[in-house]
Amino acid sequence: MEITAVPRRTFLKVSAIAGGGMLLGVHTLAKDSAASSSILNAFVRIDAGGAITIIGKNPEVGQGIKATLPMLIADELDVDWKDVRVEQADYDEKYGDQFAGGSVAVPNQWLPMRQAGAAARLMLVRAAAQRWKVPESECTTAGGHVTHRPTKRAATYGELAASASRLSPPDLATLTLKDPKAFTIIGRPTPGVDNLAIVTGKPLFGIDVVVPGMLAAVFEKCPVFGGKVVSANLDAIKAMPGVRSAFVIEGQSGLAGLLGGVAIVADSWWAAQKARGKLEVKWNEGAKTDQSTDEFARRAEELSGKPPARTLRSDGNVDAALGSAAKTVEAAYFYPFLAHASAEVMNCTARFNGSKLEIWAPTQTPQSGRELVSQTLGVAESDITIHLTRMGSCFGRRLNNDYMVEAAAIAQKMKAPVKLLWTREDDMRHDFYRPAGFHYLKAGVDAAGKPVAWRDHFISFGEGERFARSAGMGGDQFPARFIPNFTLHSSVMPLGVPTGALRAPGDNGICFVIQSFLDELAAAAGKDPLQFRLAMLDATPLPEEEGGNALARFNPKRMRGVYELAASKAGWGARLLPDGTALGIAGHFCHYGYCAIVSELSVDQNKAVSVNKVWVAMDIGRPIINPSSATQQVQGSVIDGLSQVMRLEITFDRGRAVQGSLPEYMPLRMSEAPPAIDAHFLESDNPPTGLGEPALPPVLPSITNAIFAATGERVRKLPLSKSGYSWAGRT
Repeated sequence: MEITAVPRRTFLKVSAIAGGGMLLGVHTLAKDSAASSSILNAFVRIDAGGAITIIGKNPEVGQGIKATLPMLIADELDVDWKDVRVEQADYDEKYGDQFAGGSVAVPNQWLPMRQAGAAARLMLVRAAAQRWKVPESECTTAGGHVTHRPTKRAATYGELAASASRLSPPDLATLTLKDPKAFTIIGRPTPGVDNLAIVTGKPLFGIDVVVPGMLAAVFEKCPVFGGKVVSANLDAIKAMPGVRSAFVIEGQSGLAGLLGGVAIVADSWWAAQKARGKLEVKWNEGAKTDQSTDEFARRAEELSGKPPARTLRSDGNVDAALGSAAKTVEAAYFYPFLAHASAEVMNCTARFNGSKLEIWAPTQTPQSGRELVSQTLGVAESDITIHLTRMGSCFGRRLNNDYMVEAAAIAQKMKAPVKLLWTREDDMRHDFYRPAGFHYLKAGVDAAGKPVAWRDHFISFGEGERFARSAGMGGDQFPARFIPNFTLHSSVMPLGVPTGALRAPGDNGICFVIQSFLDELAAAAGKDPLQFRLAMLDATPLPEEEGGNALARFNPKRMRGVYELAASKAGWGARLLPDGTALGIAGHFCHYGYCAIVSELSVDQNKAVSVNKVWVAMDIGRPIINPSSATQQVQGSVIDGLSQVMRLEITFDRGRAVQGSLPEYMPLRMSEAPPAIDAHFLESDNPPTGLGEPALPPVLPSITNAIFAATGERVRKLPLSKSGYSWAGRT
């Protein structure tokens, strides 16, 4: 950590662990005149009555970070959580990284947020000591009070805040943080700070934003990605009731920013959308109209029979090991393109006043959104203000700010406040999709059932030697290093469809393949699937590596721990199950988190599947900051995974996405959900890490492996509905 001592009226800069960071802002004014509150640093504000406001700096997408990070501050500040009000920050460089994605908020902010609270607490203690003319060491804090132990004098934080805010901030390197045994907020189940507002329908989300004088906009883009407008009946559209304007936006050449299309602006969204129904556009659809899901599959099959374009890893001699193996297994696996299908469709509100842009955006990446708007529209970044709103899910979709630059471009043209709102069809047919993938695998075991060879020719999407976004995999991906003769080859196909991150990007498809094929190897070896995996982890202890981020390195002991915990909770190998009912197991390491899942399901003669129970074991370090939120993340991941495994698939035909509505892209229904999802946490001696993503990947293979155990049918392509399966449902 790098700490720079700076004078008053500037910032303390803290370079946090794992590449994160923050600016512990010291405001130039001791008083916030608007709120009559005293500001101790960028994250803590206290008014004279003792009300404590903590700033939630990161975007909230349902992962619970709006409570989690303030909990870290509040615990070190030594206040009662019930006395804390959390306020969502706008985008501002004084807060450091403001980003939602990659499950990195907890590992990056675990220390800096605690320091922010401890620094504010010390300033309050110092103010009390100066008031009473006593040593700081004789003062203690608890429940928002400072107490002088020898005399029992006490003052509330509200009484001390004004004088504390005039003190110089402490050197962060000198702070003493709490012993974890003294935590009063961290580690306790804490409800989300927006729960009441959500259930009572209070405005929170981007879609709720209302700005005085605001107009409504829709934006029609070419159904083929990157297509351009040739002509449109704009005069007829402008003449329709309520329509203020209609115009062509030329767009850019890439697929990640402003695409070409026709904007319609009206007094209401309904009027704009109604006019859109009459819109007639002649498109130049470009060169991507030959893209289709069938063609991708045909091309992948063709490439699988050719020498691979690249070798990502090569250990030992796979051909020789396969030649001498006691048994070999060969299989082709496939997972499809997926859309995010966010509960809240893409939207953004923008106001342009001639030189400055003000934007209200549900975005995971406000900084890159501001950069995109600036570069596209020629407005200086310093003239762009980003207000962060809560996001109604998305799991990676809002890492891309195409909807933000569209709203800004329309507002700039209209010189008025404009809310852009997509339809569900817009959302699903202009997504940044989870890429599909094709794996052609062959592996072998020796006479003792030990895996001795593994070869994977991974066919994905990209250009040259570069994978498309979220389409690749690394050479260290398990089971690399755990099988002595191992190769991972890759070949890519060009793609004119935008791709991007979706919860546990990359890992969400790859884990299905690896953990399913491991199950095939275990069956070929005649081994129990759990014991087969544990034996692999025990047989090849990895050497201790120095340097870099230790949390990012696969740890076999931590992986073994979650396997054993999940299996124990599920009664693996200790229960007799009726015919047609079975357990499936899978595990994975990603985003610093270790997860193992056991699923119990039943399959009837019509291939209707009932998931009876799911046991999840996680190792995300210690402590679990908010057990309530952590359990919800795990349960949500299981529901998400069950959705993906059964029905979800985006297909392409003539260069355009086929599915455009939820009936065509149906997530898991409540009646189909398992009656119980048990989440268990193995608290290891590692710092806490995030949980938004690592619980998802093993869900899918735990289901397909259980189906094999119940029926003997191996599922090698998703979704399951392609193989005739369906959810049984419950009444």
